[in-house]
Amino acid sequence: MPEVEYAFLADAAEVQAGSKFHILGGGVSRLSGPAFPFVHPHLSLVVGLRVTSVERNREHDLAFVVTAPDGAQVATATGRVVSRGPADASDIVVTIAIDLWNMTLTSAGEYSVRITVNGSERKRLPLVVSASREASAPEPQRYLA
Repeated sequence: MPEVEYAFLADAAEVQAGSKFHILGGGVSRLSGPAFPFVHPHLSLVVGLRVTSVERNREHDLAFVVTAPDGAQVATATGRVVSRGPADASDIVVTIAIDLWNMTLTSAGEYSVRITVNGSERKRLPLVVSASREASAPEPQRYLA
């Protein structure tokens, strides 16, 4: 079964098939909003799957679910991944970026992003959600004469 080599959340990500990937604001682990519920406009989930030569040219089920502190599902998706590569003994890493648009976050606490491969949970990412601190009023300007 393919292993999760890396997984993280980012502000945005773009993957070029068989090449590099580009990340903006990688390593997101905390979000905050003005009041609950709030809608977070966009995050990217980046997953790198290590695939052995035996696992190549086969379909693998990839799924993720974002759960709230109470266990409710916030976002979920499934798909099939097939890696193609040379017929040698080396492993390859397939990078996938999944866009999460307009997630409604209903309460503060630790959310969880669970990643499964072929029905087995392989990685879990924490995502702490909190209310923003209200900006304190600026101090009045003082003039010296």
